[in-house]
Amino acid sequence: MSQKQYLKLLEREIQKINKKIDLKIMQGETYLQEQRDHKLLLKKVRYNSKRSLFSRLFPIFA
Repeated sequence: MSQKQYLKLLEREIQKINKKIDLKIMQGETYLQEQRDHKLLLKKVRYNSKRSLFSRLFPIFA
């Protein structure tokens, strides 16, 4: 699985969790487990989409 595919998969999972959270908010329920899952997925997305310092400083060469 390429990194782009993995990031797309993570984005889809985040969207699913967001929908669950929205429904629970509307029903007045707690959503602690979904909150943890959402936070974990966001960390994974950020970690896998980091660019190196060199590519940020010199975008022409990277």
